[in-house]
Amino acid sequence: QVQLVESGGGLVQAGGSLRLSCAASGRTFSRYAMGWFRQAPGKEREFVATMRWAGGITYYADSVKGRFTISRDNAKNTVYLQMNSLKPEDTAVYYCAAGFTSSSESDYPDWGQGTQVTVSS
Repeated sequence: QVQLVESGGGLVQAGGSLRLSCAASGRTFSRYAMGWFRQAPGKEREFVATMRWAGGITYYADSVKGRFTISRDNAKNTVYLQMNSLKPEDTAVYYCAAGFTSSSESDYPDWGQGTQVTVSS
């Protein structure tokens, strides 16, 4: 099992930036990829971005492509989500997940507790 702890959420004005962090511990070698998902109030959780541990291949949701960047620090077992040009519609609880390279949450067995991101207009 992999334990995940997110941090870095907060309140930001539209057009601003935030960087989320996700520290992984436990059997991290057993997971192939790290992903970010988000859930806005009253909506289903949706895929944001994912990155393979090996090779660093990344995939993004169309809604964040060009604005968000997923990256990793292997030495720290930490994955980041740099969010630029934030919009009010980016407001959500952001979750880090460990699993397999996919946009489907069912492919991620391990999840963090989530961190709130609020973008004001």
